[in-house]
Parts: sequence; structure tokens; C-alpha cells
Amino acid sequence: MRTAPTILHLDMDAFFASAEQASKPSLRGKAVVVGGLGPRGVVATASYEARVFGVNSAMPMAQARRLAPNAAYLVPRFGFYRSISEQVMALLRALSPLVEPLSLDEAFVDLEAGEAAWDAESARRAGERLRADIRAATGLTGSVGLAASKMLAKIASERAKPDGLVLIEPGSERALLGPLSVRTLPGVGPATGDHLRRAGITTVDEIAEAGEDELVRLVGKAHGHSLYAMALAHDERPVVAERETKSVSVEDTYDVDIHDRIRVGLEVQRLADRCVRRLRGAGLSGRTIVLKVRRYDFSTLTRSETLRGPTDDPGVVREAAARLLDSVDTTGGVRLLGVGVSGLADYTQEDLFAQAAGEQVDLLEEEHAEEEASGEQAAPVERRWPAGHDVHHSGFGHGWVQGSGLGRVTVRFETPEDAGPGRVRTFRTDDPELEPADPLPLVTRDAGELAAASGQLVVLPPENRRPAASAQVSSEPASLPKSRSGREGGGATSRP
Repeated sequence: MRTAPTILHLDMDAFFASAEQASKPSLRGKAVVVGGLGPRGVVATASYEARVFGVNSAMPMAQARRLAPNAAYLVPRFGFYRSISEQVMALLRALSPLVEPLSLDEAFVDLEAGEAAWDAESARRAGERLRADIRAATGLTGSVGLAASKMLAKIASERAKPDGLVLIEPGSERALLGPLSVRTLPGVGPATGDHLRRAGITTVDEIAEAGEDELVRLVGKAHGHSLYAMALAHDERPVVAERETKSVSVEDTYDVDIHDRIRVGLEVQRLADRCVRRLRGAGLSGRTIVLKVRRYDFSTLTRSETLRGPTDDPGVVREAAARLLDSVDTTGGVRLLGVGVSGLADYTQEDLFAQAAGEQVDLLEEEHAEEEASGEQAAPVERRWPAGHDVHHSGFGHGWVQGSGLGRVTVRFETPEDAGPGRVRTFRTDDPELEPADPLPLVTRDAGELAAASGQLVVLPPENRRPAASAQVSSEPASLPKSRSGREGGGATSRP
């Protein structure tokens, strides 16, 4: 393990919710919850104001509404979050060629590999500069942890939240880890934590005291060895710059179980098309088509079919998914469907249509033909206006959906640059002057545009920076941070 704290962990603060607050002046300082709003939805992110009421990520949305009934509940805008993430990742790659993204809002960086830092002082300067540049480019805040290993850098960033920087000095690692919960260590989830607790082990110090042999007996050979090493602050995992994509998939959970077999088939076809769009967007193709079905009783079935060669053809994927669905009993209802492609390659085999067994009839065309034969006209579909999504009105300009229902949609007209809340208007859902719109950028200043476009670090003079409300910089030992383990993968790596 290295002797200088040159591994950086960045975690954006309440990322989805903070992005929504930044783009909607009326929500700044208010409780905001982002996630699925249906009966089976879950919380993706809660703002710090919402967390005061006990709302947390992965919580059922119904429970969140009971805890914080007056919060703003918004549907995620993943395209918007992804665009901000790309700006942040560009800033990280300007620091080092070894950047390991864990999600849209979280990444490890090997500062030593990019010669951005070589000791504690240079690492601290790089971390402080990064936080300032993220704020300049995106208007958002991120917390930075610096340490000699990935595990400790992650712990440091948790301690730094929100909007701070914590550096763990070399030599202080054991003293820092000792009193912390066993759940702090990567790979220790609820089940392993409970197992260790029943054995009388609740802190990292107690893991070290138990000894390697006892841990192997309790949790198995591989996990026991790694757990003991981490309790001694030994983490040799390198920063991995790239990971090989193993599969591409999409899935939907339905608010109400689907019982109609024809509709189940139509949903599978729609998911297959979405999966292929994502596959093509990544420049990939695949040989194995996978269908996932979760039934009314929560039982989950997975079926797969391997083709003769890789494909990115939507017709081939649809046909394979339909054949897989034929083998699944959906009696009683379906609550989740998913379609995926694995066995990925960066080329396609063109002559795959012969694999279709017999004549395939597109279900959409079949349904349309049945409607024409019966003389029935399809009822007009009401336009959907997801809460929190962007709209534009020809008379009032840019705004976002506060809510909709009963043929009406309520819109607040405001932009990220507005100093205060905008005005609210209600329209018919079919109002021809109201249209969906793309999100507006959070920062339009020249410095922000330059940082986002070029990936160059831009440090604004102090008088031009927006002050952080609760910024903190520390090198003190952390206490009781939560732990989320990183993912392993291949590609360029840093030295331990």
C-alpha cells in the first residue's frame, strides 16, 4: 500500500436532488425526493432537507411520503444527470488518466498516476481545487476524501459530507478504523454484519482481535482473509480506469400487475427495442438474449437464448424475447419485465434472420388489425407530464411540471438563473401551447462552459466563487461513516 494519501474519492452531494434544487429556484432549501412515484416506487435520492425527516435512498416511496408529506416528489431526469456527470468526470480525467467511475456521481482517482499529487500537501491542494472547479462548472457541490487506499478514501469522503474535504494522514489508519462499525468495511452487508454480531464482533477492532483463522471459520476463506486485511487497514485494490461491459439490459416495474397476455407481449417488445437502442448507443452487439419476469408472488424467472452470432438487430432481439416469453407462465400477473443482451462483441453477424422459427407476426400490427376488423377506434391517449420534467409554453416560457391529473397539468415557470420562485399556472393536458422541453444548463458562465467543454481545471478568483454554506476541510480521523463497496473490473490500473 502506498505511503502518501494520493487516492481521491469524489462523491457528489445528494446528486439527483441537488441537481433538481439547482435547476428549480423554488425548491432550494426545501425537502426534495427523487424516485419512482408509483405505488411500488423507491427513493433514488433525498435532499439533505428531506433526510432530516428520515427519508433515505432505497426507501419505499410510500414510506417516504408518510415521513415527509410536504416534500417535493419528482420523477428522475437521467439524461440531465448524465450530462452533469460527464462534466464532472471530464474534470477528474484532467487530474489523472486513472479514473474509476462507480456511478454517475461517484469515482476514485489516482492522483499520483497523473502527477497531480505526490504527498499530503499536494493531494490536499488538488482536492480543494477539484471542489472549486466542480462548483464553477456545474453549480453543485461534491465531497472529497483523500487517503492511501480506496477503502480509506471512501471513508474520508463520507466523513466530509456535505461539501467538504477530509484527508486521512498516513499512520493514523488503524486508530481511525478501530472504533468503527464492521459495516464500514467494503463487502460487509446486513447479512454478514448480523453474522459477525451474533459472534460478538461489532467493531473493526474486534475483527482484528478475533484473528484471521476465526474470521475464516465464520465467513469463509476468501471473505475472511480480505476482512482481516481491511481491519488492519490493508487495502491493495488499485484504481481501475476502465471496465469491460458484461451485458446491456432494461427493465420496468409496473404499478399494477399486468394480467393481459397480449399486453405482456407488447411490453416485452418495447423493452427489446429499448435494449437494442442502448446496445447500439454503446457500439456493441451480443449473442445471448435474456428475459426476466417477476410474477405477482415475487418469484423471478430468467430465460435465455444464445444466437449463432452477435447481433444488434431489433427484429432479431424482439423475436428471441418473444420465444422466451412463450415458455413463461404469466398466469396471476406480472409485476416486472426485463430484456437484456449478454455475450457482447463490437461486431455483428448479418445473416441471422434464418434463426426466426416460422412466420413471426408483429403483435402491434396484429392488435391494430383486430381493431380495424371490429370497427373500433382506439381512444386518444392522454399526454403524460412527469412531475419535475421540463416543459416550454409559447406564452410563458420555460418551466417544470409540479403535478398533473384529471386532465390538468400544473407548471411552475422558472429557470436555474432566477433569483426566486417562479409563477405557477395550470393548463389542460392537451394544451397545444405546452410542449416537453430539454433541461436548461445549471451554469452558463464562461468559466463553467470552458471547464465542461475542455475538461481543463478552471479556478475562479475567490470573489467570483459562490461560497459554500457548510464547506469543511479536515485531516482529522473520521467516525461512523457508512460504507459502500467498490466494484472490481479490468483495464488500466494504478499501483497499490
